[in-house]
Amino acid sequence: MHCADTSFLCSLYRQQSHSERAIATLEEIGAPIVISSLLAYEFRQAVRFQVFLRSRDARKGYLETEGLAMLAQFENDLESGVIIEAGVNLADLATEVERLSERHTMQRGARSFDLLHIATALKWQATVFLSFDALQREIAAAEGLNVLPALI
Repeated sequence: MHCADTSFLCSLYRQQSHSERAIATLEEIGAPIVISSLLAYEFRQAVRFQVFLRSRDARKGYLETEGLAMLAQFENDLESGVIIEAGVNLADLATEVERLSERHTMQRGARSFDLLHIATALKWQATVFLSFDALQREIAAAEGLNVLPALI
């Protein structure tokens, strides 16, 4: 199973410094990416928030047309099975995410949603964790997940 974080999804749906690598990795793995409903929410929320930022300051965020296109492509990929959204029971994750928090937050500054995504991947026994976020990559690797793509 291949799980991803929001940084990977953002690189798939908006031209960024890691976009080419994200697309190449998706093609290389040749399997769907499985994400939790929490990750789907976080991605949609991040895009909407970037549109809001742009509405307040033209130097920030995403144009509304860009944000809507990102969300539409994401929904298309969910419908076509490129990405699979699976439910996750927070009660089932509580012990694991608490363990991750104890182990990584005071030492590394781990964020709540990041730990939830890693805990979900561990609970699902994912074989790969896809991320461009340095801290999430570090924690996921420390927890034994195979982190992709390789960064040069």
